[in-house]
Amino acid sequence: MVYSIMDIGVQGLNIGDTAGPDETRRLAQLAESLGYRSWWASDHVVLPSPRVDPSPSEPDTVIVDPLAHLSYVAAVTSTLELATGIVILPQRNPLVLAKQVASLDLLSGGRFTLGVGAGYIPQEMNAIGVSFDDRGARTDEYLDAMDQLWHAPAPSFSGKFVSFSDIDAHPRPSNVRVVVGGHSPSAFRRAVTRGQGWFGIGTPDDVRGHLARFPERPDGFRISVSAQVPLSAAVVREYEDLGVDELVIYPPMFDGTVDEVLERNAEFTR
Repeated sequence: MVYSIMDIGVQGLNIGDTAGPDETRRLAQLAESLGYRSWWASDHVVLPSPRVDPSPSEPDTVIVDPLAHLSYVAAVTSTLELATGIVILPQRNPLVLAKQVASLDLLSGGRFTLGVGAGYIPQEMNAIGVSFDDRGARTDEYLDAMDQLWHAPAPSFSGKFVSFSDIDAHPRPSNVRVVVGGHSPSAFRRAVTRGQGWFGIGTPDDVRGHLARFPERPDGFRISVSAQVPLSAAVVREYEDLGVDELVIYPPMFDGTVDEVLERNAEFTR
């Protein structure tokens, strides 16, 4: 029975017990065979030790770098769309990241989506040497700088945090989409002015509230949401009625093994 035409993705399996090479390959290929559209990898370079709010995990949690993880997934799959959900952009050198993104886009055959966010853990930013207060401004500027490297005939940029001219970088990405995560007015503005989509987290009620505060969205703009409730036909329809284009599940938050969660929710991928 077909419940929905909504796309369904998987998130966060570059974390914890599923992060090793054998489990990554097996689960990515399972998701692909079950009809999942996308595979999203999460990002934290370091975590506070001991754990303090708002850190999402204990400091000894294994978190594989999302770009390294997605390169591996690209090599063992052929149809899964690959995405970062999300990269904490202010913590990355934008020129280096632009090169990594273009390289992953090439090696995956154009399957890569760059999801970015401004970050929310002060201790992580401080350890990397980035001002927590500057994170929003850096995110905007880094997106603009990367756009120059990817699309300008003669890339150049002059900003507060990054400047360059008389350089070039290849490969150029074929069609990398940028989606922006976050639930602040700045994140919403950033998504519609510098991205082609938004990556949110929440229940249908949460998403309803977020979208009510969203600026007008351009044509082709996609809404992806990390679902925070178990999926059912009614729940999928509720998200769909809100205008959500893609639901992303994080299997460890639901009952059962990762395999069981993937197989149980595969009915919504068809």
